[in-house]
Amino acid sequence: MSTSSSSPYYLKGSPLAVRFNNAVGWLARHGLSIAGTAEMSVRGRKSGQMQRIPVNPHTQAGEQYLVSARGHSQWVRNMRVAGGGELRVGRKVREFTAVELPDEEKLPILRAYLEKWGWEVNQYFKGVTARSTDEEIVAAAPDHPVFRITVRN
Repeated sequence: MSTSSSSPYYLKGSPLAVRFNNAVGWLARHGLSIAGTAEMSVRGRKSGQMQRIPVNPHTQAGEQYLVSARGHSQWVRNMRVAGGGELRVGRKVREFTAVELPDEEKLPILRAYLEKWGWEVNQYFKGVTARSTDEEIVAAAPDHPVFRITVRN
């Protein structure tokens, strides 16, 4: 799949992946986090309604991040407008604000994210893994938005 500025990279989930994501989100919503997953809610930029999706929050050097393995998805587009959302595991709901990182800051976050979550997300990175060179990860960075999140107390 090629990318261009008029058509940013996005890999739509298969029907099976959508069902799996729905199950993981349901589990998180009901208090069962699988390997650290949470259900994220972000306000839809067009509908104004809260949209929910399971995510893999990533912590590195005391900061928290959300990485879009599938690319420039709907939740990414919504986050750019909303500037934040909520993470839920069971009854624990944490509101957060989000700032998108520029591509040149993504390398260490993407590498660590792939080290932790590669078993689940490598298929979306078009051959790039945690063992890829810095140059390969940097080349993939524009296809994978990363947001630094700050949880509100």
